[in-house]
Amino acid sequence: MKKGIVMARGKRGGTELNVAMIGSKFMGRAHSNAWSQAGKFFDLPMRIRMHTVCAREANATEAFAARWGWANWSSNWESVVKNDDVDLVDVATPNSVHAEQAIGSLEAGKHVACEKPLAGTLHDARAMVAAAKKVKRKGVRTFVWYNYRRCPAVALAHRLVQEGRLGRIYHVRAAYLQDWGGPDTPLLWRFRKDEAGSGAHGDLNAHLIDMARFITGNEITEVVGSIAETFIKKREIIEEARGTLRQSARSGKKKRGKRYGRSTVDDCVLFLARFKGGAVGSFEATRLAAGNKNRNMIEINGEFGSIKFDFERMNELKYYDASSGSDAATQGWTTIMCTSAAGNHPYSHAWWPDAHVLGYEHGFVNEAADIVRMLGGGEAEVPLPDFEDAFETQLVLEAAMVSAREKRSVFIRELR
Repeated sequence: MKKGIVMARGKRGGTELNVAMIGSKFMGRAHSNAWSQAGKFFDLPMRIRMHTVCAREANATEAFAARWGWANWSSNWESVVKNDDVDLVDVATPNSVHAEQAIGSLEAGKHVACEKPLAGTLHDARAMVAAAKKVKRKGVRTFVWYNYRRCPAVALAHRLVQEGRLGRIYHVRAAYLQDWGGPDTPLLWRFRKDEAGSGAHGDLNAHLIDMARFITGNEITEVVGSIAETFIKKREIIEEARGTLRQSARSGKKKRGKRYGRSTVDDCVLFLARFKGGAVGSFEATRLAAGNKNRNMIEINGEFGSIKFDFERMNELKYYDASSGSDAATQGWTTIMCTSAAGNHPYSHAWWPDAHVLGYEHGFVNEAADIVRMLGGGEAEVPLPDFEDAFETQLVLEAAMVSAREKRSVFIRELR
């Protein structure tokens, strides 16, 4: 395996898709698995070739490439995105560098799949959208890894709403609760505003906003009020603490004597919102909800019924039928196991027999498959967000922070 050396020329625009990825930590692992698995489970129009992985630390990147199946490795992302053999660049790095790496890739004529949120700041997100628009007419595509859209249960919720099964939407109630960000968690990049942009808000509320927009098909027009709070002001500085979760943080090397740095992001953000169609919504994100490991929850109430989803039971969707044809004597919440191998539920046809459940990684595999379908001239099984779509979520994220800071209602149109 040689740094920067092309081992086999890809067929740009043909039957092979050469993928390069920037980043090799938590999301790098999730994306690597997705690229390696998508062609095995889905019939795709192009063969995926894991061409090059790029990260800062040479030795660690070489080992990562060997472990995860990347043909080449590099520590210079600029040279990677300029490589003529690369078709798509996957940006799986901290939020602060999304704009530089994505725009550089687009200017080099590469398709780009970027981690969420789109960027660390609204300014960077706006620049990314402008760059994407410039090359879109040349056939260059953009994608954003909002992976929860690709859970079969969430995709089914989207379908039910689009079919009118809930009727007019009244309420959206969403919360993303984790508990890994306690006082013992060190000063990871996710607690630094200059790298993350925001804390639980950009990391977790971004998913909730995207899911709400996706499922309802409706845009948020106003953040009515917001609270942002940082409970833990200082965190221990640990060498090499670049991970995301508590267990990865503990792998860092402690220096002699403890040093502390200031946490410059929110630990939790709660906000209320109005939707274009008249619905109202509540959103809450925190990393300090003890007992909640990855509780990504959304409930939607409409005139004909309701749906509920909880990622800690990700294969299930709860549905309540309140239509005029429902039987009051037997009316109650129905739990749908969204794993039908016969194709009744999105994506499940590609995986296992009924109720042989899916996990976290499958959302990324499903998204990689949809990306390849679209680049091959087909359609995604479930709509994929591009930079312009993800920018709508970024506007809501910004509106909530402005509302919390200025203690006022913020209309989304103010920020466009």
